[in-house]
Amino acid sequence: MTSLLSDTPTPLTEASVPNEARSLPDAPQSEAPSLPDAAPLPNASLRTEDALLGSHSADAYAELMHEVVDALAQRFTSVDAPTSANDRTSLEAWVADFDLDGQGIGNIAALREADDLYARNAVWFHHPSYVAHLNCPVAVPAVAAEAMLAAINTSVDTYDQSEVATLMERRLVQWACRHVGFSGGDGIFTSGGTQSNLQALFLARENVLRAQQAQRAQQAQMLGSDQPGRGEPSRREIISRLRILTTSQTHFSISRAAHILGLDAEAAVTVDTDDAGRMDAEALAELMRDIDDTGGIVMAVAATAGTTDLGVIDPLDAIAEICEGANVWMHVDAAYGGGLLWAPRRRHLLQGIGRATSVTIDFHKTFFQPVSSSALLVRDLALFDPTLHHNDYLNPEAEAQGADAEPNQVDKSLQTTRRFDALKLWTTLRARGATEIGSMVDTVCDLAAEVRELLDAQPDFEVLGATDLSTVLFRFAPANAEAATADELVPMIRRVLFRSGRAAIARTTIDGRPWLKLTLLNPDTTVADITAVFDLVRATGHGILAGRHLESTTLEGGAA
Repeated sequence: MTSLLSDTPTPLTEASVPNEARSLPDAPQSEAPSLPDAAPLPNASLRTEDALLGSHSADAYAELMHEVVDALAQRFTSVDAPTSANDRTSLEAWVADFDLDGQGIGNIAALREADDLYARNAVWFHHPSYVAHLNCPVAVPAVAAEAMLAAINTSVDTYDQSEVATLMERRLVQWACRHVGFSGGDGIFTSGGTQSNLQALFLARENVLRAQQAQRAQQAQMLGSDQPGRGEPSRREIISRLRILTTSQTHFSISRAAHILGLDAEAAVTVDTDDAGRMDAEALAELMRDIDDTGGIVMAVAATAGTTDLGVIDPLDAIAEICEGANVWMHVDAAYGGGLLWAPRRRHLLQGIGRATSVTIDFHKTFFQPVSSSALLVRDLALFDPTLHHNDYLNPEAEAQGADAEPNQVDKSLQTTRRFDALKLWTTLRARGATEIGSMVDTVCDLAAEVRELLDAQPDFEVLGATDLSTVLFRFAPANAEAATADELVPMIRRVLFRSGRAAIARTTIDGRPWLKLTLLNPDTTVADITAVFDLVRATGHGILAGRHLESTTLEGGAA
């Protein structure tokens, strides 16, 4: 693979961690050559030749960008650990030492300083020993497009601020809808899966409330009255009856969205899962009947295509069948698994997604885009109606009714000012092609399957379940250690490896038991790279156990 901004250093050992990464200087320092001190400028005559980007500062901008790109290129070719190994106390002290109210030091000096403070101590998602969270290495053309959109600073809330950018984003939304199966669908780019899920449930809530109001109006008409009868439930009373059906593996943003939307504390109701962690369709149908019988209203079913911990996909076709029969909004959180839509060998795993009402996709996960790049897609443009709000200074209603109304995307977005993040995806597709990106998704899923087989063959490791995507749950559990000891080792191993800078691994808890978690999103990572991580886990685990044994021996037998 040559399309990702990455390098493939040799597997890291403790001896290879650079000494300079083990501690921070007492005060900010920089390896870059120092610049001559600039004479203080009084505020009244502050020079702005290179302060703001424009025709007058184009040369200074080019010089500064070359400085940053060259420094980062050097970082990418020399970084040999996923984290800096610097402790938080030292980092906090270093950050606190900078004066943010003082005289400016100049553009180049400030960027060199940022390189020394931020880039030097960054977490590097492209490193093969970074296997922690849903962070991916990023596509080279997307990084270049990020620089382009940041410099131009387009806001795609209204057409008169964006013009062709709005048209490009709308074209990408149509493209994504077509792959999902929303022939008449629409969508909007968002900051991430959390915002996409929030807006999906907001739309579900408002559409349910409108349906309830229409139903009451129809009943009143049948009774020969144009006014609802006394005792009709208020909006607040209806909201108190709304329920969102999820599973224990559903992303936390769903339950948090329920809280933000003013639903009752018990609004998020958990559906049972099968042994693999997928939503049980029969349990869903039974739960929906129970809620209906007790006077509740199912506002939405939140299915998941790629759970964060287990990486499994709920049975979308079976869930859709139930939701269609009950006329219930079906949302699919495919923030993680959405990339499978373009994966040549795994597209079938999302069978049924086109029957959903709304879908979340994070392109900054399995499409290798820089944060942020996400989208909410709905199967019918009219479902966005509750978001619409007119302002005379922005998107006046009178103009919206005209034959030549401008396509103002603020009509569909929870945000007003909004970055042209779609440019990154557009550029990536044009540069690399969707098939290559989809093949990368297949590659990381293949790696997860190989890694799981490798773990199955290791007597001192346990592995949990299977995955449809690229997560692997495991833990160090030597034969002579009790289950409780293996439980205790999970957070300790993770903490030691992260603080040493040697490897970044995540952890989670399933059914009360802690597990280490690999999230594999780098198609350049190999089985050998992951084997090196396992060796680090094993060595760290044995080291902790040996330390405990030595401590207990000393306590029992006195000082050695």
